[in-house]
Amino acid sequence: MRPIQDFFRQGAWRGPFASALAALMARDCHLCACAVGDDDSPVCAACARELPRHGAQVCPCCALATPGGEICGRCLRERPAFDTTHAAFDYAFPLDALVQALKYGHRLALAKFFARAFDVLPAVDLVLPMPLHPARLRERGFNQAVEIARPLARAAGVPLELAAVARVRATAPQAGLDRDGRFANLRNAFAARRRFDGLRVAVVDDVMTTGASLNALARCLKANGAAAVHNVVVARTQK
Repeated sequence: MRPIQDFFRQGAWRGPFASALAALMARDCHLCACAVGDDDSPVCAACARELPRHGAQVCPCCALATPGGEICGRCLRERPAFDTTHAAFDYAFPLDALVQALKYGHRLALAKFFARAFDVLPAVDLVLPMPLHPARLRERGFNQAVEIARPLARAAGVPLELAAVARVRATAPQAGLDRDGRFANLRNAFAARRRFDGLRVAVVDDVMTTGASLNALARCLKANGAAAVHNVVVARTQK
């Protein structure tokens, strides 16, 4: 029995055990299926470098690309209810596959990956994820905006509000609607359950397309006293 006792006493077991544990913990990259190893990232380093990072030369209000980072003509003509938009990526291949994997494939590990992708966030007093209508929440089983907002709020050290605003109207799916149709579809879709007097609010969502949902929510927040509304989105579609 002495060799076995020495094996455990001297810690010789740790090498083989650690190797076996690492093999069990190894995960495949969501994009290329190569082993990521024991890193907690769901995407390998090579694929992460290929993701379409959001450019610096964008409209500060809606995050569409502009020649010199100035405010775009559309926002000058018709200023949205929100104040700024901060995006980590452009909504393009292969980032779009990751967003779909989180939203429809329940790959929740991607939410933390997305949250870590933001370089700089605005100074805010609370974080509010884009609400889902109860029927849509029951259908999907979770709100992807909430999963992204949790680590963002924790990292920023500000409260996360999950029940302050409700989506009170079950709107038709935005996909397939033109820009005017999307804005009309979201009219009176949100209702606040509290006041936001003087507060700076970060609204978190996965993808910003026309900004109709974000604009409707910002309008609701401003009507209930919010001093500023800043969009924090994983990805922004470009023209």
